[in-house]
Amino acid sequence: MSKKKKRTQAQSVPASRSSAALICNPDSFKVFLQEGYTPLTRCPEVQMCISAYAEAVANMTLHLMSNTERGDVRIQDGLSRKLDINPKTDMTHQTFFENIVRVMMETGNQVTLPVYEGETLRDLLPVRPSAVSFQDEGNGDYSILIGGKTFRPDEVLHFPINPDPERPYMGTGFTAALRDVVKSIRQTNATKQALMESPKPSLIIKVDAYDETLKSPEGRRQLAKQYIGETKNGEPWFIQSETMSVETVKPLTLNDLAIKTSLELDKRSIAAIIGVPAFLIGVGTFDAKEYAWFISNKVMRVARIIQQELTRKILLSPDRYWRFNPRSLLSYDIGEVISSGKEMIDRMSLRRNEWRDWIGFPPDADMDELLALENYLPADRLGDQKKLGGSKE
Repeated sequence: MSKKKKRTQAQSVPASRSSAALICNPDSFKVFLQEGYTPLTRCPEVQMCISAYAEAVANMTLHLMSNTERGDVRIQDGLSRKLDINPKTDMTHQTFFENIVRVMMETGNQVTLPVYEGETLRDLLPVRPSAVSFQDEGNGDYSILIGGKTFRPDEVLHFPINPDPERPYMGTGFTAALRDVVKSIRQTNATKQALMESPKPSLIIKVDAYDETLKSPEGRRQLAKQYIGETKNGEPWFIQSETMSVETVKPLTLNDLAIKTSLELDKRSIAAIIGVPAFLIGVGTFDAKEYAWFISNKVMRVARIIQQELTRKILLSPDRYWRFNPRSLLSYDIGEVISSGKEMIDRMSLRRNEWRDWIGFPPDADMDELLALENYLPADRLGDQKKLGGSKE
């Protein structure tokens, strides 16, 4: 008598799947599902906003800073080079941090796995969003599952944005706030595409109702061919005044449907939700002050999420921290740089070589001294000025 095999979990009967179908005419299908399902974050306007953040953060250099009694100074060592040049062996600083910001803003969370050799950081591995899940353990604690393996929060780098009120450790991203606006943009684009693919006729021809020619499709086609098809462009028509009259009719345009205005308002709404100046997604004109505000507030908010997580998970010394340098992103006029540098040199707050570095010039060996305003004397020769020596008889 054969023994019955026990059914294991892997041999369990798969659950039945339900299916659904949508029945509609081809024109309606184009309007409702012109490209199939796409995530909200794949909307071109949303992608442009996310790219503005990702490119700005990736364009900033990452400095390793140290607290000293005379202020914070930059540290340049192997660890600072690792994170600022190639955080991952086969990725540059630019691509690594662009990926971090894009995933964080699209999904609300980004997880990176540090890899060590002994006590030395070898690599930072960005984890695919599809391979990450979060497990709530109660009392505000949670664990992170990567490919089926469980990690504690202090074992990985977790970058969330827009925390969930119910689970503060989780980021929510911008999906919920964008849903209605993106839906409106897609419907507007579908309407515009439908008008472009199926334009209305620009001519209405009134013909004598008692004419036998109009009673059959062949007759109407013959009439159209006679007066429209056989006439070359630019040539006049010759018709009997008692037989028909021709009028031009303007079809509905994008302006008639206020599509341009609606689309512009929706783009401004997306820009406001994500915190990007509208001119970065093609609405309005460039404003230097608005762009500077965007860098100083919105971009640096995302940058601080990254630098604070790197500081508390990568560094052991309490006197060190990571900091992105936003100065290179701000829009400076060359005249402003020269003027502000001159003012700082006059007050001995800046060396001339540091000033040259602002403008992009190489250092000069004769420009390391601090100069004072009086004839630009070196600081150690201020007492040699004639006006301080008194009059000689």
